[in-house]
Amino acid sequence: MKNGKNPSRRQKIAIKEAGFNPDNWLVCKALDDRLELTHRLTGTTKIIYL
Repeated sequence: MKNGKNPSRRQKIAIKEAGFNPDNWLVCKALDDRLELTHRLTGTTKIIYL
């Protein structure tokens, strides 16, 4: 698994709209139709469709 990156401003907005706190999530994969996120502390993975 690759290390996640800090979300950009647009990605933070998308994470917030999905109901998550953008401060707690890292972006592992950013595709055109979805974001794959990993939680900073627990390591759980979520997929957000844009």
